[in-house]
Amino acid sequence: MAERLGLFGGTFDPIHVGHLVTAVNVRHALALDRVLLVVANDPWQKAALPVSRAADRLAMVEAAVADVEGLEASALEIDRGGVSYTADTLTELGDQRPDAELFVILGSDAAATLDTWERVDEVCSRATLVVVTRPGVGSLAAPPRWDHLVVEVPRLEVSSTDLRARVVDGRPLDWLVTDPVVRLIRTLGLYHEPQMSSQRSATP
Repeated sequence: MAERLGLFGGTFDPIHVGHLVTAVNVRHALALDRVLLVVANDPWQKAALPVSRAADRLAMVEAAVADVEGLEASALEIDRGGVSYTADTLTELGDQRPDAELFVILGSDAAATLDTWERVDEVCSRATLVVVTRPGVGSLAAPPRWDHLVVEVPRLEVSSTDLRARVVDGRPLDWLVTDPVVRLIRTLGLYHEPQMSSQRSATP
């Protein structure tokens, strides 16, 4: 049988429990064999914002999913270099795994902006869109011309922006990110003012 492969892309700066809850619940709901957490090299949506080094963000994702069945960190976009576009990632995965059935996982807010994506028609032709919603939250649906599935996951109000601010302020990260990621943030000295810079396209 063809592998059912989910792609969950993001900046993951840092990865947190909300990301993990989304990935494991979508994998369960759709009976996916694996979900790849694809770390953006240079995320076009955040062109005007400081982003941590790609190598550090990848290391955090690897630490977060190391013991989680069915979840894997992916460096595809980092290895490719340049600005990260889902269309390019799907093309590369399709070449590597021509028999795989691909699913692109995205939040309802991102789904509502699909018209702004690079080569979005190619994305929608190569993969099934999976729009994630939360209980009690009105769904922002994908534009109607694209078929998509909807998966409801538990509502967790966790923000990467808030987590970075917590590091600067000295507030705890416990239970918002996994212990291995907390240790890695401390070891690498991430998110203190001098480190929050700039090397957007740095690769390992």
